Amino acid sequence: MKRLHQYLLIFFLALLTMACTEKQEQLKVEVYETSSSGNKLTPLADFASSENVPAINLNPEKKYQTITGFGGAFTESSAYLLNKMGKENRAKIIEAYFGESGAAYSLTRTHMNSCDFSLGQYSYASVEGDKDLQHFTIQEDKDDLIPFIKDALSVSKEGFNIFASPWTAPPWMKDNKDWVGGKLLPEYYDTWALFFSKYVDAYKAEGIDIWGFTVENEPLGNGNNWESMNYSPDEMTNFVMNHLGPKLEADGKGDLKILGYDQNREHLKEWVDSQFKNEETSKYFDGTAIHWYASTFDYFPKELQYAHHKAPNKLLIQSEACVDAEIPVWNDDEWYWKKEATDWGWTWAPEKDKYLHPKYAPVNRYARDIIGCLNNWVDGWVDWNMVLDKQGGPNWFKNWCIAPVIVDPNEDEVYFTPLYYVMAHFSKYLRPGAKVIEATSEDKELMLAAVQNLDDSIAVVIFNEGKQSKQFSLRLDGKSAEVEISAQAIQTIVITN
Repeated sequence: MKRLHQYLLIFFLALLTMACTEKQEQLKVEVYETSSSGNKLTPLADFASSENVPAINLNPEKKYQTITGFGGAFTESSAYLLNKMGKENRAKIIEAYFGESGAAYSLTRTHMNSCDFSLGQYSYASVEGDKDLQHFTIQEDKDDLIPFIKDALSVSKEGFNIFASPWTAPPWMKDNKDWVGGKLLPEYYDTWALFFSKYVDAYKAEGIDIWGFTVENEPLGNGNNWESMNYSPDEMTNFVMNHLGPKLEADGKGDLKILGYDQNREHLKEWVDSQFKNEETSKYFDGTAIHWYASTFDYFPKELQYAHHKAPNKLLIQSEACVDAEIPVWNDDEWYWKKEATDWGWTWAPEKDKYLHPKYAPVNRYARDIIGCLNNWVDGWVDWNMVLDKQGGPNWFKNWCIAPVIVDPNEDEVYFTPLYYVMAHFSKYLRPGAKVIEATSEDKELMLAAVQNLDDSIAVVIFNEGKQSKQFSLRLDGKSAEVEISAQAIQTIVITN
């Protein structure tokens, strides 16, 4: 009898040990979901268990690029609209983008001189022939742009980086004397390099630090529609190598980032081949900036891979993206999940490229592109305007677009589109300094990317474009958690243990 009691005791201890072991093998996860069914960064828990569900395997031992950040652009149009909103809604939008309770944007862009998302055309160097830029002034930015940036900085707990992009030099520095098209005259190369340096000083005097620049927005042009200035790859490399880089270095600004190119990915090869031809051409380039407008579905992984392998220690940053050539759909979340949006290429692309521009769902395009970029060496992803009105402006050229936040300043109303929540799925949880890690899924219909943050937490973003919910087992270091993602949904899963 005594021996039986001993056996029973051993048996119960074994059961207890097994239970404890099973408990230890559970991953501690926080799950947040945005879905076509109505979730908006909604916390989810208590998923049902099922047998033989596909696995998502995470491998932190295999690391890739370091995250620079996620965010959007400070434009005069967005800043102007915020100034027209009531104080409460203005603060609500800024908190939503930059506050700890919101998306906590970490990488941002702004424009030097005017762009199409300005109220009109202007330059900080408007005095013709002023080669020493003695009349340089950022006065135009002091009513709208600068207050927006300063208020964003005031609510951002960790701060954020800003890079600036010119759409054009002032017309008097160009061969065609126009805001649109043309090239920078060689006699003004040094003056234009000085312009960048003076811009940094002027913003510093306002309490705003500039992190870096792109050399020129869309150097291949924009169809001669709004502000633009053209470079060939070698012309841009020459300007950076012999003028901009040395000038910033001489002025004690050598730590500022210089990003080349700044246009669509299909032409990446010819630009990185020029920028990173050798040690001399590479010296002042910190990386390359890219846009997504070449296709509504293709994120050009081969081109991204090529750019990385050409310059593996350089940055690769998505600097602009938006739902273009569309007037915003107001207060209709469902539309953003439907394949009804069209872009510029739907109408204007050459016939041979039309297949790259089918109708698409805006949420799908954002989620697919960001995940695709993360899995192909891109380290930063920056949206375009943060705020636009119900027309998709203001835009002096009437180049209407959609922003994640749409406002009606006349009624003081705000609409956070599903695109805002998609951006937050990345920016809030994938923080600067994180390392992209290996993540594989047995369910090939799910797109995913994962990072390990500096605090050792792991964030996994999963996108289910399909019309059916899906279950999966998330696995890491011998532990697992069973999760379900809704149909047409994006999830961020944070693992803290």
